[in-house]
Amino acid sequence: MTPAGGELSAEAADEADSAVVTKKIDQLMNRYAGSGPGASLLVVRAGKPAIRRSYGMADVEKAVPVTPATNFRLASVSKQFTAAAILLLVEDGRLTLEDRVGKWLPELPAATAAITIRHLLTHVSGLIDYEDEMSAELDRQVHDADVLQILAELDRTYFPPGSDFRYSNSAYALLALIVERISGEEYPAFLENRIFRPLGMSTTLAFVDGGPGVENRAYGYSRKDGIWVRTDQSPTSAVLGDGGIYSSIDDLAKWNAALGDDRLLSDESRDLAFTAAVSTNDPGVDYGLGWYVGKDRVWHSGETIGFRNVLVRYPKQGLAVVILSNRNDPEPMATALAISALFQQ
Repeated sequence: MTPAGGELSAEAADEADSAVVTKKIDQLMNRYAGSGPGASLLVVRAGKPAIRRSYGMADVEKAVPVTPATNFRLASVSKQFTAAAILLLVEDGRLTLEDRVGKWLPELPAATAAITIRHLLTHVSGLIDYEDEMSAELDRQVHDADVLQILAELDRTYFPPGSDFRYSNSAYALLALIVERISGEEYPAFLENRIFRPLGMSTTLAFVDGGPGVENRAYGYSRKDGIWVRTDQSPTSAVLGDGGIYSSIDDLAKWNAALGDDRLLSDESRDLAFTAAVSTNDPGVDYGLGWYVGKDRVWHSGETIGFRNVLVRYPKQGLAVVILSNRNDPEPMATALAISALFQQ
């Protein structure tokens, strides 16, 4: 009921607006609701979570619902953490972006001699995609070290480094190995010690079979013949540098906050990450270091068997939208952009 005169108070108007926005968001996220695999949604505005909602099931068979603490496999959203790890080592003075990759990975063949760290970060290395070279008889998961072994036996590239853009999971697997060789730590430990623990991301980790388990784990699913089937792991799921991190929207809220100041990375490093470095194959879209760069936003999506995710940031507006899902459909970018529009000035 409105007060006398028919006008809402400022506080009541804000509540009414919030209710309308929440209803619109639930409509946009409705596909994730119910007894099937679901999703978590985070909207950060002016440094504070404006929306923090979850839908559907993290474990369909056991009817375990998704919550804001549920950890999803990030897939290629992981690449921004790999890029951050490299930038931390640059700040430490342990390497430069112009270092030749062969300096740290001498096993690589002569055809890769001109490739630099920067080429790896920006997907212009020309490295062969390791997924295309895996044996059809493979009966185990491959790891980052296996990627290096595959590439070491291929004395060729797609193109001279820096001459073209081709998205490269191989490049980010090699970056994880470079982090290990320079730091003397295994990649999951480096991330834990230098990124996750300092930021209070207490349940985020690079998952290794036989290592620490994933708390509040979401399992991946794919729809087959109208039924959701668990498809949680593939032969490439153990490669860490290109997509092996698990995290939740609660922890990613802390990550997003750290991207807005110098608590983890310097101003210079963050500028490098978020500034267009190369053109992609998509007009109007560039790539920085671990991030796609558009006119008013930076983002990265992630897709792997049973998971589809996206993290979109609008730095000038202090706005970010994260959707993490444990299903192969729908693609979440369009939904994230529609939700972003509800908060645009």
